[in-house]
This record gives sequence, C-alpha cells and structure tokens, in this order.
Amino acid sequence: MKHNGKHEKQYDTLTSKGHVPIQSWTRGVPFDPKAQEQLKHIAAMDIVHHHIAVMPDVHLGKGATIGSVIPSVNAVIPAAVGVDIGCGMVAAKTSLKASDLPDNLKGVRSAFEAAVPHGRTIGRGRKDIGAWDKIPDRVASEWLTLQSRFERICDKHPAIRKTNNVHHLGTMGTGNHFLELCLDEYDSAWIMLHSGSRGVGNRIGTYFIELAKQEMTRHQIHLPDQDLAYLKEGSRYFDDYVEAVEWAQDYASKNREIMMMNAISALKQALGVHFSAAELAVNCHHNYVSREHHFGKDCYVTRKGAVRAQKGEMGIIPGSMGAKSFIVRGLGNADSFNSCSHGAGRVMSRTQAKKVYKIADQVAATQGVECRKDAGVIDEIPMAYKDIDCVMAAQKDLVEVVHTLKQIVCVKG
Repeated sequence: MKHNGKHEKQYDTLTSKGHVPIQSWTRGVPFDPKAQEQLKHIAAMDIVHHHIAVMPDVHLGKGATIGSVIPSVNAVIPAAVGVDIGCGMVAAKTSLKASDLPDNLKGVRSAFEAAVPHGRTIGRGRKDIGAWDKIPDRVASEWLTLQSRFERICDKHPAIRKTNNVHHLGTMGTGNHFLELCLDEYDSAWIMLHSGSRGVGNRIGTYFIELAKQEMTRHQIHLPDQDLAYLKEGSRYFDDYVEAVEWAQDYASKNREIMMMNAISALKQALGVHFSAAELAVNCHHNYVSREHHFGKDCYVTRKGAVRAQKGEMGIIPGSMGAKSFIVRGLGNADSFNSCSHGAGRVMSRTQAKKVYKIADQVAATQGVECRKDAGVIDEIPMAYKDIDCVMAAQKDLVEVVHTLKQIVCVKG
C-alpha cells in the first residue's frame, strides 16, 4: 500500500523515553494491555537492539511476551526463548485426495493416536501415556545422532541428565500440541503437527533461567522483571546455554520428523492404500534463538511464538482446532526481522476458557472435525484464540499464503 508515493507501514509503534521502539503488526486484532506492559519492560533493557517486533498473535507470556521478536546484542534472555525450546511445526503434502478418504475418519484418528504417544499421566509410579515404554528401533537410531552432544552438556550440567529425553523423542505432549490430517483448497490431504523439545527442553530452559537469575543477583543488575534475567557473552554460562539451546532445537526438529514418519505409516495402514508424502513443506521452529545480522549489528534474535519468514522461506501458521491453517512464504520484511506469527494467539487463558465454555460449545465449534470433544480440551476451544483471518490480514506484508488448510482429523494430548 502506498501513501504519498511511499509504502505505508503496516505496523504501529509504541515509544517510551529510554526504551527501544515496539513495532506491532496488530491492526484489527486484540493487543492485551498486559502484554503491552510486558513488552515495555523488555524494551527498557539496554541489551535490546534497535526495536522489538510484535506479531499479530501476541499475548501475555511467562517471562517474555508470546508473539515477540527480540534482537539482543552480546546477550540472550533464557526466559525469552522459554522452556518449550524449538517448539514448532512440520507439514507434509500427500498424494491423497479427499475422495480417497473414508466418510468416517474415526479409524484414522485412532491410528494416529496409536502411532504417536500424546498426553501425560499425572502421578508417580504409573506409566506415562505420553512417553515410550519400550524405545522403538527408529527412535533409538535417531537418538544416537543426538546422544554424544547431550552427554557433553550433561557432563557440565548433571541436573539436565535425569530427564525424559530418549523416552520423549517422537512424542507430542499436551496443551496446544497436535497432529492433524487436513485438506487444502484443491482437496489434497496434508499431515501437519506441532510439538517441541518435550521434557528435556523444559529442563534445559528452566535450569538456565534460574542460572541467569543468579547471575543478575551476583552482578547486582536490577531488572524490571526478574524473569528477564540474561546471560552475557563471555560470562560463565553463556556458551553452555547456547550449546544446550541449539541441541534442544535439533532435538525438537528430530522429534517432529519421527512423528511425521510414524503418522504417515499409520495413515497408510489405516487406509490400506499406498500414497506418497515426499513434499515436506517445512519443519520450522517458533520458540528459539539464532545468530543473525540486522540493522547494522550482529545479534541474537529470539523468536518466542514467532516464525522466521525470510524472502522465499516457507512457514506454517496454524489456526485453532476448528479453524483454518496456512502454508506461507516469507516476504522478507526487514522491519519484522524477517518474521511472522506462529499461529492465531490466545485471547483467553486456559483457566478462563474452562470457566466460560461447556462441552456443547466445543462440540459445535469443532463440527466436521474428528477429534476429542470432552472437558479435557475445552481450554483449546477455537473461541479461546484470535480470529485467524484477522491475524493473517494484519501480517499481509510479512508473508503470502501458498496453501489454505482445514483440518478434518485432530489429535490432542
């Protein structure tokens, strides 16, 4: 869009004295005042470079705001990366068409549920349904590609060793993690899933967030929020944290690859037909940190609930379990640090959603989708999320839509 011969900015800017600007792609979508306050705390930190970019799915998070892109110089904020390190999406287009699928998709959902451990068993001494009991050969083989680096990290930080690492590789988890069968605008079938680095990533994130807080106390650095504690380059734990985060990101990517392979095998078995699924659209993180160069400086870019969208780069922006999702191509918008949203973004907390909505609401909102429709997933009801069409409209200068997907099967933990 041009205005007076120039391209009009598609974002709004929040400025405060002594803070870097906050540029938000939030036109037409809710932008919670509490999230704005949280972002102002981050913008006040002297390690933040140039400005903060805010995606349209923005909402309040623990430590740092979800839907934020934070460039920092010579330092990283572990809580801005979060505890679901490397969480992200993968999608594969199959050669199947809607006409190849049965009218009743319950068998497909059951096959997915059997192939991919999901959910979590609360309580000691009981087998966790969300972890492998006996490690499959495929998982054991893939773990070998990660194990030596993991051992090096644990030698330096033994507290990370006692975690669900290999037992969680190839498993989905809970919350907003999911596995779906979708149809695109041409009635082609896609498999899409969302998960991250599971228990071991959570331990790495939690452990280094605490170490960063200790560093702030040791150096008497006062912060607007204790969760914004950071590790400086050259400090005692910086290199160890970066090493552990990069490993967790690789674990998360591998986790999604294994689940995708198992889901494809399960679908073939359930349908009794052979199909190809060679077209892997993307395997992208949306909770991670990477070394990049922006606005004249090398920096660490932390995307918490945001996806990298360099020019031509493919990404995935999922809606809620009753809404559309999008396969997108990045437009390489420098002002967003080449980023886009990671989904629709919540407008309601999980606790609030459970208070407001009933099972009947969940049934109505997921009509036509073969999925759980019980009290255990009401916190994931579509109405707890922003309107995905409005979210996409707000970031039309960040990505272009390549495919529009609608789920017909959804598995949640």
